[in-house]
Amino acid sequence: MATKANLVIDQGTTFSSDLYLTDENGSPLILSGFQANSQIRKWYTSSNAAATFTTFVNVSSAFINLSLTANQSGNLVAGRYVYDVEINDGSTVSRVVEGIITVTPQVTR
Repeated sequence: MATKANLVIDQGTTFSSDLYLTDENGSPLILSGFQANSQIRKWYTSSNAAATFTTFVNVSSAFINLSLTANQSGNLVAGRYVYDVEINDGSTVSRVVEGIITVTPQVTR
């Protein structure tokens, strides 16, 4: 079962967030050999992603970093989105995090 984590992204800014992953006992999740993928969509049923996070898996610290450039976040229309994070070891895909993203509108351009 995926952990729920809601995020807030300020439109037009560089975004970065570390998601620390633990197992059901609270121990750090072993991420050796895994890659992560994560997309933002307006709705769960949207056929196109609004953005794709750049992901970095830190094996030694059991976290996944999600990031967007200022241009990527600037291309998101302010509002509510959904996202998830999946890890893949080449044979198994698991959803580890999911939630709602709120994009706050940019004033300075």
